[in-house]
Amino acid sequence: MHKILLLIRRSLKKSFDNIRNERLKNNLLQAIPFWIGSVITGFFAVFYAKVFAWGEMLLELILHWHAWMIFIVAPIGFVLSWWLVKSFAPNAKGSGIPQVMAAVELANPKEHDKIKSLLSIKILIIKIISSVVLVIGGGAVGREGPTIQIAGSIFRTVNNHLPDWWPKISKKNMIMTGAAAGLAAAFNTPLGGIVFAVEELSKTHINYFKTALFTAVIIAGLTAQTLAGSYLYLAYPKTMDVSLMVMFPIILVAGICGILASQLSVIMLKITAWKKKALKTDLSHIIFLVISALIIASIAYFISKEILGSGKELMERVLFSDNKQEAWYIPFLRMLGPALSFTSGGAGGIFAPALSAGASIGAVVSGAIQLTSNETNVVILCGMVAFLTGITRAPFTSAIIVLEMTDRHSLIFHLMLAGMISSIISILVSRHSLYDALKVNFLEEAR
Repeated sequence: MHKILLLIRRSLKKSFDNIRNERLKNNLLQAIPFWIGSVITGFFAVFYAKVFAWGEMLLELILHWHAWMIFIVAPIGFVLSWWLVKSFAPNAKGSGIPQVMAAVELANPKEHDKIKSLLSIKILIIKIISSVVLVIGGGAVGREGPTIQIAGSIFRTVNNHLPDWWPKISKKNMIMTGAAAGLAAAFNTPLGGIVFAVEELSKTHINYFKTALFTAVIIAGLTAQTLAGSYLYLAYPKTMDVSLMVMFPIILVAGICGILASQLSVIMLKITAWKKKALKTDLSHIIFLVISALIIASIAYFISKEILGSGKELMERVLFSDNKQEAWYIPFLRMLGPALSFTSGGAGGIFAPALSAGASIGAVVSGAIQLTSNETNVVILCGMVAFLTGITRAPFTSAIIVLEMTDRHSLIFHLMLAGMISSIISILVSRHSLYDALKVNFLEEAR
């Protein structure tokens, strides 16, 4: 009897070991594509950031050489950026986040073959080239949203090239994880990437892909840091010794940002809808683009160059220099620039321009009520969260991104308050976010 029990025990142990080994092997094989996609995403995020920065520097050099050159480079940049997208990858236009949201929705057995039109290597290449051309032409766009579509394209391509014998991986989880890794690498904000995936993209319980999500964000972020160094997007603004009375200007700025950001979204959607109906020929598109470019060029030449580019220089100036004052009209310029650039049909994101618009509103309000330097920094950071929330309707993502890019953990409640107020106000102005409305358009085109 003892020998029989021993034999049964050995047999069961061997069976359990085989099951355990098979499960470990399966888990490892499922993890490898996420790791590969994350490393590639980190490389592309750093490469794209450097090329985009060179584009902004080139524009600065051109304007320093002869300021009137903006009237030449702006129309060329706008038209060339649009033509590249139209000719080679129509779904590379704009931010890229609505395309990823649409791809997530299409990631089902019946429609997954339609994702190729939204996420591909061709879109990745055109996305980079078109957005850099647009920023050289003075377009007020950012690279962060495009990095999310780039990362989604990378993860989808990796998934598609797996051999038939490889354990099956959910296309939806792969795309969402890629998007999170892209945002983490673009801003160096790993928590922001995770929260973005959960708040904006995920309709699946996070338990199903949490391990892949966490590891992908970590690997993409570490790869980017290895290549670009450990950095903060906006360093360490001074925010010490701020009283609770600063909550009142924060509430004021958050409300203003919520209203203006929602109105900006409505305006951009109306321009997009009008273009679809009115501009039926390439010539009419080109005329519209030239007019838009000349409006931006005229403002940059005669009023202020702060209408140009992503707005990162504006954020750095108001946060880290003694010159924290902004003219009352700068926030409107930081809205007009993205409105004309984002609807041009070229590639380019709205994340950084939204942050800079919020920063300018915070600076204007702080100057009007004469806050101290540190209080002004707090209000500016809250303005950034509030305006980004008004565009994305993702208050937690916006607060975590600004928190991580500045390393101001003591302001978490201030930032979340600004995001919450802006979210409530913006919903009262316009129920649907910019991304949700644009996602519907991409879904209709893909189907």
